[in-house]
Amino acid sequence: NQKVLDKAGKVDEKASSQTFSETTGAMHPNAEGQAAMADAIDDAMTKAGCMACHAADKKLVGPSFKDIAAKRKGDAAAMAPLMEKVRKGGSGVDGPVPMPPTGPDKINDADLKGAVEKMLKS
Repeated sequence: NQKVLDKAGKVDEKASSQTFSETTGAMHPNAEGQAAMADAIDDAMTKAGCMACHAADKKLVGPSFKDIAAKRKGDAAAMAPLMEKVRKGGSGVDGPVPMPPTGPDKINDADLKGAVEKMLKS
């Protein structure tokens, strides 16, 4: 891995965890960066309380991420309603137990988007 230094000569961890795509002209996370992003999303989901009721591949209090993803397979518009569901809470869509609302004070919008993306890839 090539390390990128900031102006002070210290390793810039964010820039060092990305690679430049000559095809798209954009920076993309390398394998190390992708792992760090996944860990950050997992941490955000745990801190927000998501993991108290949900698991990747088995039903706990709420449905598994795998079941949520399967129900929405092929739905390109699934992201926005799922993000709204987390923010507002509710029940009856994926089971009878109500899910409480989870505001931006518990998980910010960027982490929520990453969490829903991860869930939909389950």
